[in-house]
Amino acid sequence: MKYENIVRATFLERPNRFIARVEIEGQRETVHVKNTGRCKELLLPGCEVWLTAPGTPGRKTKYDLVAVRKDTGVLFNIDSQAPNKVVKEWLLKKDYEKVAPEYTYGDSRIDFYMERGKEKYLMEVKGCTLEIDGIGYFPDAPTERGIKHIRELIRAKKEGYHAILAFVIQMDGVTEVRPHIETHPEFGEAMEAAKKAGVKILFLPCHVEPGELLLKEVRGGDFSL
Repeated sequence: MKYENIVRATFLERPNRFIARVEIEGQRETVHVKNTGRCKELLLPGCEVWLTAPGTPGRKTKYDLVAVRKDTGVLFNIDSQAPNKVVKEWLLKKDYEKVAPEYTYGDSRIDFYMERGKEKYLMEVKGCTLEIDGIGYFPDAPTERGIKHIRELIRAKKEGYHAILAFVIQMDGVTEVRPHIETHPEFGEAMEAAKKAGVKILFLPCHVEPGELLLKEVRGGDFSL
């Protein structure tokens, strides 16, 4: 997944979860943050960030903040829409007869529904932007919606679907994602219940460039996607 244009900036502050203030070549600019998570260990004053200008008419902000370099030197993509885009690109290269995004199942919209012959698949995608000591964690803020989706996957598995929970790791050097129980213990409980129910957990490591998120090898699961 590539961005059409990318601009380097320096992060100044984040007044709320939707916007940030940055400096671009000496000029201050208010930009949209494409991630409503906390990202507090990433977005530190003075850090290097990367922006894209979608060019959408009528926008209040010209730029979207999509990537940040952590104080460790590692570049993180924090665009919350990027995981679904890279997964869709990946799934379309597989031999599925049907790949349908935003599929309504139960009371939820699951990220992807796929078909191959008589086999039916449901996949929920989560983007991981929290790293601690080389391990990825999710979530970085409480997510009742995330728990709801896991429960739907458990139900789907019982009804004969291949149910998949996929974590797109939006940074280099990390290959595993664990539940961040300090932030949301219930998510950890839901994830453990999913494993016991037979929901497949996939870790999708990525390579990050300022203007690109590239899916690498797939880890986890004992079935063919």
